Amino acid sequence: MGSGSIRRSAGALFRGVLSASRAKAGTFTDVPTTFSASTASTDPTAPNASATTGNAGRAARHGFPLRTVAALASSGLLATPLLAGTAQADPREPKAPKPPAKMSQIGGDRLGTPGVQVAQTPGAPKLPGPDTLTARSWIVSDAESGKVLAAKNAHWQLAPASTLKMLFADTVLPKFPKDQKHTVKPADLAGMGAGSSLVGIKENLSYTVHDLWLGVFLRSGNDAVHTLSAMNGGTAATVTQMQQRAKELNARDTHVVTPDGYDAPGQVSSAYDLSLFARSGLQNPDFREYCSTASAQFPGDKGKGGKRASFGIQNTNRLLSGDYDMKPYPGIAGVKNGSTTNAGSTFTGVAQRGDRKLLVTVMNPEKKEHNEAYREAAKLLDWGFAAADKVEPVGRLVGPRSEDDGSGAENAKDKGKDADRSTQAALDGAGAKSGVWTALGLTTGALALLGIVAFAVHRRWPLPELVRGRRPRK
Repeated sequence: MGSGSIRRSAGALFRGVLSASRAKAGTFTDVPTTFSASTASTDPTAPNASATTGNAGRAARHGFPLRTVAALASSGLLATPLLAGTAQADPREPKAPKPPAKMSQIGGDRLGTPGVQVAQTPGAPKLPGPDTLTARSWIVSDAESGKVLAAKNAHWQLAPASTLKMLFADTVLPKFPKDQKHTVKPADLAGMGAGSSLVGIKENLSYTVHDLWLGVFLRSGNDAVHTLSAMNGGTAATVTQMQQRAKELNARDTHVVTPDGYDAPGQVSSAYDLSLFARSGLQNPDFREYCSTASAQFPGDKGKGGKRASFGIQNTNRLLSGDYDMKPYPGIAGVKNGSTTNAGSTFTGVAQRGDRKLLVTVMNPEKKEHNEAYREAAKLLDWGFAAADKVEPVGRLVGPRSEDDGSGAENAKDKGKDADRSTQAALDGAGAKSGVWTALGLTTGALALLGIVAFAVHRRWPLPELVRGRRPRK
């Protein structure tokens, strides 16, 4: 692509094939007869209405020809109530799935309960209703304290799409210095799913690790993920390490099959786990840099004289970079979006307003409007910022197994079925530990709107440090 151009793709996107046009419920397309009283039989030998019983008799009485009645009766179509004018739902239409009756209780009992969980108090703003928040699963939490302000089916195991790249980054990013170079081999790009989103990596050309991570975060490039996986010992080894990392983070809803989030049988995560991945990744300043970068230049092909060209790439997180029908969200600073056939649209974001830093995850909105996942995430963030001090938490984002305070996740290591329940004790003391686990410092206002915000995070204690003025790379 030419210099300065922007590739259009989004979060491990691949397109499903629409099925052929089907008849609407309540219509017949395979019976070549016309239902009309004017076609009623005048044959004196035809049975009269009183001699005919059941649906066939009723059809004859309403003026359908005997030949038609016989054809319908033999085909079984008269067994349906359609002739009486009552349309039934098309059995071929898939039913909306329902969450399991019992889910993980890591982070608190209520997070394992199906449906919306919110502890509304007098004076607290009302949570948007189901017509506004249509996602199958969502969660909004305080990024510092880990308190969950509200959630819906937080532990429902669903396809994650490219939001799983947050776990990939949290696992692999610390292993390679950003200035390390790698020459891409054809084998590095093998095994990508058809229709994968790509940043545009070329075989036999060299890229820095920094370039590759920009490709992962900004363009959700599966080619960048597979190249980094190859550097990390291969796809299988990377998947194993990601699963181990998920276990360390107490992300028990997650089963990793591919490192890039591309749909695969058995690959699942949850809104709760995706929030854990974001919260852990944000501890790393490089992770923060990449996920908050709105646009950058990416190396292209070699031109005359061997000089590399470059082209522009823009972050597909529309709350960060905006879109024709959406402005950037004030205070947004990442984290990752995704979209696949099985997952629908998924999104995890972090934003700051004043001293408050919130995480939100939205999975698979039922409303299929353009940018719907971002719109619902923005609604949750708006509500969360207004309600944070006015609602009781319904759960807690736990820390890693090796670092939690001992009353929750750490005690959950070897307790089998009791592990999920043990985290409830941690919830009771969450208020006294506000700021203990993660602290974010973000710039706000115009800088955030431009997506050029960076923020400092430190494990265990708050650091209100601001890193200002970082501009998108040219």
